[in-house]
Amino acid sequence: MRAILQRVTKGRVTVEGKVVADIGLGYVVLLGVGHEDTQATAREMAEKIVYLRVFGDDEGKMNRSLLDIGGEMIVVSQFTLHADTSRGRRPSFINAAKPELAQPLVEYFIEQIRSFGVEVQSGIFGAHMVVDIQNDGPVTIALEI
Repeated sequence: MRAILQRVTKGRVTVEGKVVADIGLGYVVLLGVGHEDTQATAREMAEKIVYLRVFGDDEGKMNRSLLDIGGEMIVVSQFTLHADTSRGRRPSFINAAKPELAQPLVEYFIEQIRSFGVEVQSGIFGAHMVVDIQNDGPVTIALEI
């Protein structure tokens, strides 16, 4: 499982002109599911993300987690995170999970985030989405479990 975590002051996802997710301070997480991923992988990724300390404390050091600041999250499924560009000029997505595996794992990941008490919204699986990210810092972290 791969994730691109972006610390944001605002995030929004729009599908066909309709806003489907909208948050303030928190994370926009782009989540890529590989065909080897399981519920255990999703749980581990969720825990890693909610406890990751990348928000500033009173001294400006990255010392607070999403839980510490009461932040929100948007999760956007993104199979392109598993792109293989090692050959040719067109990426291969052979390492990305098929939708019948990926969608339930994305939903399970979201459930796990909620189990920590985080307010989480999501894009629409498989839809063409416009993701607006007001990156704070900028802080962008690539994670792989």
